[in-house]
Amino acid sequence: MTTGVAVRPQRRTAAPSRNLLGAEDLEPLGLGHLLDRAELLRTDRPTAVRDRPLAGRQVALLFEKPSLRTRVSFEVSVTSLGGHAIALGPDEVGLGRRESAADVARNLSRLVDAIVLRTFAHETLVEMARAASVPVINALTDAEHPCQALADLLTLRQCFGRLTGLRLAYVGDGNNVAHSLLLAAAQAGMDVRVATPPGYAPDPEVVARARTIAQQHRGWVSVGTDPMAAVGGADAVYTDVWASMGREDEAEERRARFAGFEVNVALLARAAPHVVAMHCMPAHRGDEISADVLDGPRSLALEQTENRRYVQEAVLTALLEG
Repeated sequence: MTTGVAVRPQRRTAAPSRNLLGAEDLEPLGLGHLLDRAELLRTDRPTAVRDRPLAGRQVALLFEKPSLRTRVSFEVSVTSLGGHAIALGPDEVGLGRRESAADVARNLSRLVDAIVLRTFAHETLVEMARAASVPVINALTDAEHPCQALADLLTLRQCFGRLTGLRLAYVGDGNNVAHSLLLAAAQAGMDVRVATPPGYAPDPEVVARARTIAQQHRGWVSVGTDPMAAVGGADAVYTDVWASMGREDEAEERRARFAGFEVNVALLARAAPHVVAMHCMPAHRGDEISADVLDGPRSLALEQTENRRYVQEAVLTALLEG
């Protein structure tokens, strides 16, 4: 006997999803496990992808900012593991204009298995994660770039065979890349030294959190304004663009203020003899890094790019397999 009253079907809900919103989320996900899995995906793909761990999975890629390496590496990661990537640009979604981040998250959670977001304000990412019932992954915000930092650690571990005790100097703008690198390297027990011009240091709260994490893992974090001092004896020297996306109008002013912060042969001469140079790209040769360093034998920039694929595959499988 029917009552004539429509019954709304109940959506089965799983346990709260885990997310990767910032580099501090790498620790509960298992930083060492992620690096090990990424290395397996790099060196033994037939074994690692044999079961197509993302088969039947749908992943939405929302990109509010331009992207080359992040967009392509995520699409390749999803499809290589048997899943389907759905790329959405800013005009298609209108995040925060046409619809709120929370509404987008709630709707996408009914349609896909994970959301990858590249946006401006970190608060937009947090709002989406709070509303979503599927994992949300930070593909870059103005505050952090955790997938890049994870790829950087994998690159360093491949180069040196370890992370604990490595001396990493970051020279340039204390931006989102610097933030995630500080937090991730601290978890790995590394000695991280940051040098920026006055007024361009990383967020003091991020530095404080990184120092606390470093103490727990026998690492070290220091921040100053002398690139020569930061690079002294370093195993690796890292830099990024001086004017990040959205701040291109400051390029000329920053070029003047960042004089003396170019990673070049003279600066690397202060580092360890085996020093390597790192850059997440895009790069401006002759500004933050010289052409002979970026394109020379010490550069790991292309290894960093390739490793984005493997670490993102590791993150996706960790979040979706549970």
